[in-house]
Amino acid sequence: MDYIEQNLSDEIDGREAARLACCPEYHFPRMFSALTGISLSEYIRRRRLSQAAFELQNVPDVRIIDLALKYGYDSPDSFTRAFKSLHGVTPTTARSKGVELKAFPRLFFQMTIKGESEMDYRIEVLDADIEIVGVKQEVVTQEAFHTIPKLWEEATASGLVPRIIEMSWENPQCKMEGILGVCGKQAAITDEKFDYLIGCCYTAEYPGDMEKTVIPKSTWVVFPNITEAWKRLYTEWMPTSGYELADLPCIENYLAPDRVPNNELWVPVIAK
Repeated sequence: MDYIEQNLSDEIDGREAARLACCPEYHFPRMFSALTGISLSEYIRRRRLSQAAFELQNVPDVRIIDLALKYGYDSPDSFTRAFKSLHGVTPTTARSKGVELKAFPRLFFQMTIKGESEMDYRIEVLDADIEIVGVKQEVVTQEAFHTIPKLWEEATASGLVPRIIEMSWENPQCKMEGILGVCGKQAAITDEKFDYLIGCCYTAEYPGDMEKTVIPKSTWVVFPNITEAWKRLYTEWMPTSGYELADLPCIENYLAPDRVPNNELWVPVIAK
């Protein structure tokens, strides 16, 4: 975090940040996103624009073009668009006293004691490619925990969920026999937005309003209780497990109501 703060007006090297965090370069942005709830690139963008707002209000003679170049923008126009997207006003307006701006403070990490309650899990190996068919919708990462339940409500009301249930019963392909929610393309969401697919395992010809994604042979850690698993996966299980995240999406698996548990989180992993 010190490295990022010291280089807000310079280039920030992801490889160097990962090295300082003692984390593999591939996993660093994923772990950052999982722990903080925001992607590394979006965090840096917001910190820079927050600093730019402070300078506009406290340094009367600072030029907008100089701020744009200082904080990594190619032109005043691109800087103005980004600034307005975050603050709701243009840099010129932000100079005025009494204008409401948004401050995005530096993140600080505190040591907390966790692990007082056990985490149930199992390891599953899928020894064949899995074809998942369904309907995909875009989700804003920071709003995911609010948006995704609404997507399921809408899918139930529209008849999509009953259709998928019928399809899942036709020809079960593997242990992922429930209704599936496929989260993005990678185990830890690092972008501002990601696609969420509601579907099921299916190998026959599928309806034209659906699309297919293929999950290759892979190893998964499976947790009961999706909500609890999301909260504890990256902070408690991953650091001590001997596994790393694989470059595949996480999958929420919703089973029949009479199953115990009736929902599971499937996380793709590789042994360290």
